[in-house]
Amino acid sequence: MKYLNEEEQELIESVEQGEWHSVGHLEEAIREAQGMASETTRKDARMNIRISGQDLRALKARALEEGLPYQTLVSSILHKYVHGKLVEPEKHENSS
Repeated sequence: MKYLNEEEQELIESVEQGEWHSVGHLEEAIREAQGMASETTRKDARMNIRISGQDLRALKARALEEGLPYQTLVSSILHKYVHGKLVEPEKHENSS
């Protein structure tokens, strides 16, 4: 039996509650989504940076957990940051 993470469980519950609807003009919607994805993933510039070895090892480990090449993970993080979509994890206050 495969265990679901929180996001997967939320998706299943959303589908089961009828929150998903078919789109009209499916072929057009697919082409539009593919175009947006292509623009988002197009790599047309190069950047070289120097970071600590410790940070690079941590990035590579995190990328491995996500099943991504580490350069792709870094690019995704930067993309989310510049578009204001990088979300910091909630900080839990200690009740001491």
